[in-house]
Amino acid sequence: MLKKFLIAPGPTPVPAEVLLEIAKPVMHHRTAEFSAIFAEARNGLKPLFGTSQDVIILLSSGTAAMEASIVNTLSQNDRILVIDGGKFGERWGSIAKKYGLTVDTLKYTWGESAKAADVEAHLNKFPDTKAVFIQGSETSTTVYHPLKEIAAVVRKFDNTIFVVDGITSVGVYDTKMDEWGIDIMLSGSQKAFMLPPGLAFITLSQKAWKMTESSTLPKFYLNLATELKNQKKDTTAWTPGVNLIYGLTKSLQMMNEEGLENIYKRHAICAEATRKALTALGLKLLAVDSPSNAATGVFMPEGIDAVKFEYYMREKVGITFAGGQDDLKGKVIRVSHLGYHGLFDTITAISAIEMGLKVFGYNVQLGKGVAACEEVFAAHLPKA
Repeated sequence: MLKKFLIAPGPTPVPAEVLLEIAKPVMHHRTAEFSAIFAEARNGLKPLFGTSQDVIILLSSGTAAMEASIVNTLSQNDRILVIDGGKFGERWGSIAKKYGLTVDTLKYTWGESAKAADVEAHLNKFPDTKAVFIQGSETSTTVYHPLKEIAAVVRKFDNTIFVVDGITSVGVYDTKMDEWGIDIMLSGSQKAFMLPPGLAFITLSQKAWKMTESSTLPKFYLNLATELKNQKKDTTAWTPGVNLIYGLTKSLQMMNEEGLENIYKRHAICAEATRKALTALGLKLLAVDSPSNAATGVFMPEGIDAVKFEYYMREKVGITFAGGQDDLKGKVIRVSHLGYHGLFDTITAISAIEMGLKVFGYNVQLGKGVAACEEVFAAHLPKA
């Protein structure tokens, strides 16, 4: 038997309790019974986003929520700023260009985090910028961007909104959308929310909602004003993902039982242990500053093809990591700490990497990375 472990940053493992909830019989979505479940799910999302605003649930991938944030607030030829420090930063620009926006880009080396001072300098030079787009956690490079600091810059500009793709940061970090001044925050079900892919979440500040009134870009399914009007009545404009909503209510209950502070701490501990373990093995981390607690990227030793390593681990050992993208393909693997992931999942990941490296001919001291993990974890185990 080959027992499989999913340790890639999305989709992430789904707890049995959530799977059982999703497996319940489908109910009609235009009923009081479903509306009660839907209301519970929507209200349960607010603390994770750090907002008192309505969180809209979409039956879509996270990319649809990215597109929704653009088409609902902007008009053709509007100037925007995209923070491009990885594959998903690039995606902001790709979507915006399809709608005829003027896209300025702050490019960062993959593995480097954005700088608030760079954003401020750009906005001072181009005060007509309507929006700044960024990732919270750039999953392709395993970097966390300084959202609080950049939000403080953008909120100085009355006609500019700050839009954050929080797909791998919401539920990983204590995110305070309202307090920091983030204007649009979005996320997806298949990351920290411990669900299969299929749901996206998006919430707007009053500043962002004001911009929707003048937006002229085309929208139908992704018209957030239409969707919000319905969701305020505990229903949806279009057919919802009924069974995924069942699962969402269960996952939110589980997250509340653990406590959000404990969830953020768990992600931080697993990330710290992973980074210390990999560096103990003599490997180089991908994130040069501000590494993300969602996932850790690491370069394979010289002479080891990361694509072949990833394939071997998945097909022969049963452990799925993620590979590198674009120029990083064949060079790095990415190890997740997201969602339904605990301390001993991290130890499994590190021990597997050690043994895999040995198979590929790397001179590794077995147990050295695991020992570094255990040193971190030992300080956080409950008392006897």
